[in-house]
Amino acid sequence: MMKLNQSRIPILEALNEFKKMRVVPFDVPGHKRGKGNKELTDFLGERCMSVDVNSMKPLDNLCHPISVIKEAEELAADAFGARYAFFMVNGTTSAVQSMVLAACKEGDKIILPRNVHRSVINALILCGAIPVYVNPEINHQLGISLGMTLSGVAQAIRSNPDAKAVLINNPTYYGICSNIKAITELAHQHGMLVLADEAHGTHLYFGEDLPLSGMAAGVNMASVSMHKSGGSLTQSSFLLVGEGVNPGHVRQIINLTQTTSGSYLLLSSLDISRKNLAVNGKAIFTKVNQMAQYARDEINQIGDYYAYSRELINGDTIYDFDVTKLSVNTLDLGLAGIEVYNILRDEYDIQVEFGDIGNILAYISVGDCQRNLERLVSALAEIRRRYKKQDKSGMLQFEYINPEVVVAPREAFYADKEALELKRATGRICSEFVMCYPPGIPILAPGERITEEILESIAYVKEKGCSVTGPEDMDIEYLNVLKGV
Repeated sequence: MMKLNQSRIPILEALNEFKKMRVVPFDVPGHKRGKGNKELTDFLGERCMSVDVNSMKPLDNLCHPISVIKEAEELAADAFGARYAFFMVNGTTSAVQSMVLAACKEGDKIILPRNVHRSVINALILCGAIPVYVNPEINHQLGISLGMTLSGVAQAIRSNPDAKAVLINNPTYYGICSNIKAITELAHQHGMLVLADEAHGTHLYFGEDLPLSGMAAGVNMASVSMHKSGGSLTQSSFLLVGEGVNPGHVRQIINLTQTTSGSYLLLSSLDISRKNLAVNGKAIFTKVNQMAQYARDEINQIGDYYAYSRELINGDTIYDFDVTKLSVNTLDLGLAGIEVYNILRDEYDIQVEFGDIGNILAYISVGDCQRNLERLVSALAEIRRRYKKQDKSGMLQFEYINPEVVVAPREAFYADKEALELKRATGRICSEFVMCYPPGIPILAPGERITEEILESIAYVKEKGCSVTGPEDMDIEYLNVLKGV
């Protein structure tokens, strides 16, 4: 098939033509190209406000594209090697939920790792699907959960031959990849769809010497956070569709939850960034790889930190590793990752992506430079000199705890509930989420039993300063549990 002209940017071109028309606006948005909100226009700029417009004839309609958005979607599909691509302006959360809702309905089973983003479990609450978890193994040295094993997925399929789909993280937040090609082939042999959460995998489609992308592995759908490593505006993503899925049905599912007032700032940022990666992605991510390896080498020379990479690959729980992820273990320093995260932010004005119990993640992508990496390395060296603890007692080794799922997420979320103090909740069934955000992987999800180990983990992450989110009680002193259960 002939490749499309990836230098085209249809939405940007249409917006530039629109600006020349001097259209008199008697439509929304009410700021009327910025004239009605001077402070906002002064802050964002007239050029930005002038293209914050609504769907109209020359600009197409996100819900039912027939012209410039349709052309932009075709270019995106071509760039990513997909059959179809949908522009998502409700974030990758919306893309993930659309995948699950398109694949499953109430009562259907879906096989997935438990260390998924909360958006996946949210989708189960929305559609009523039943999770079949393949609990990941733990690397106790690093305190992180790993990928799904092929044997674990095979066992889940044997035990649940009626499952409709398998969902894979590709990669995890930390850069861990499962054997996505073999899992996809196995699932397809049993008539199951394969969904890839590639929120952290945009670059896999454009860089060299990186793990296999979902579309290249033959998955049926993939959600891609273009704004994370692809350079578009926050909240903008793609939902990619491959073989074996009806794209018309997928669009109907998307339109159940996605806004009918798609932001042309977000849409144009996706279009422009797609063009940039399609034309320049190979060179961009070669540079990103080099910067990440430079930082990794320098950090590992400091002592007590461990910036890990492909040496972890074992062909099973860690089938491959995304070398653009600068994941750094801090446990030998005597500091939790969240403590290092907070010191970097509060004392060095360095904002890394997240800190958890034992790790920090510095996200390196299209906009980074060598000078800033040198500043990060220097700060980490100084933190070691100033804050290293000899006594490492009392530190938790890992965050993920295999859950006991008692009730389906949807049933638990909507059930009658009562609020209990944390210390009184042991043994009860949770009806809400508890997680550190980022990364947004639940410590507890609706329908899971609350154990002493889980409560100790919640208390520890609160004490260390993690941003704990999810419960109705904003102070995380109480948990909602199923009434009478």
